[in-house]
Amino acid sequence: MAVTKKKEIQTLLHGIKPYSVAEGEEYMNTRQREHFRKVLLAWKAELIQEVSRTMHAMQDETANHPDPNDRASQETDMSLELRNRERERKLIKKIDEAVSRIDADDYGYCENCGVEIGVQRLEARPTATLCIDCKTLDEIREKQMA
Repeated sequence: MAVTKKKEIQTLLHGIKPYSVAEGEEYMNTRQREHFRKVLLAWKAELIQEVSRTMHAMQDETANHPDPNDRASQETDMSLELRNRERERKLIKKIDEAVSRIDADDYGYCENCGVEIGVQRLEARPTATLCIDCKTLDEIREKQMA
């Protein structure tokens, strides 16, 4: 049963089923680029809708609580929401950059070495700009610098 639920969730991600590569299919052909454009734009629309919903909720919830604990709790909640929205704003920027790479026919290729990133990796992270090898090396360097 758990496998079935996971499969259902995977097919409903951003309302679009994962791309299945046909045998012998050319990498980043028109169909693949259009698939990822749909995924990215659907994801962006979800994020924008969430930002809008949060902003309306925050405007509605701005109450002046007389109790200092209630006021502090509300300020903490708002701070967390704003931090999340900031992350989403950055993600929207990455999505826009990925769509631009699709338009320029650069999408799906590692920006460091030029190798194919791979459809499966792009399904997991549609905004990926590095192949798995370059990303791994990048993370190792980052750990060494810390």
